[in-house]
Amino acid sequence: EVQKLNQQLEEKNGEIQQMINQPPYEKEREILRLQKTLAEREKAQATSDVLCRSLTDETHQLQRKLASTAEMCQHLAKCLEEKQRKEKGNSDDQIPTERSNQVFLQLLCLLDNETSLQSLICNLQEENRMLKQKVAHV
Repeated sequence: EVQKLNQQLEEKNGEIQQMINQPPYEKEREILRLQKTLAEREKAQATSDVLCRSLTDETHQLQRKLASTAEMCQHLAKCLEEKQRKEKGNSDDQIPTERSNQVFLQLLCLLDNETSLQSLICNLQEENRMLKQKVAHV
């Protein structure tokens, strides 16, 4: 193992000597190449940072919208229940309190799961559409 390490050390020393023995223009060319590579990596990192911040901001914005939509859905469900109780409407059109609470609890659970934001938004839009239809019917 010591011999193997010594051999690797000799190879590295050889590479260093080769770099030292290179003409100055080749050294400069290698330095320029390395600087160019570094600049490209820094630019890629900066772009990545900007995209990451943008996605984080968008995620927070979507979470706020989702929370407000969930509150609106719960409010609409309560309003619909109150109207149905007052008008003693058809039992087929009523939304049971359990169902409203279930939907709200599902919404709260899904708020914590950022990966399902798109599906949650679609579900909320569908739920909102159905609630609007029922409110219009009542």
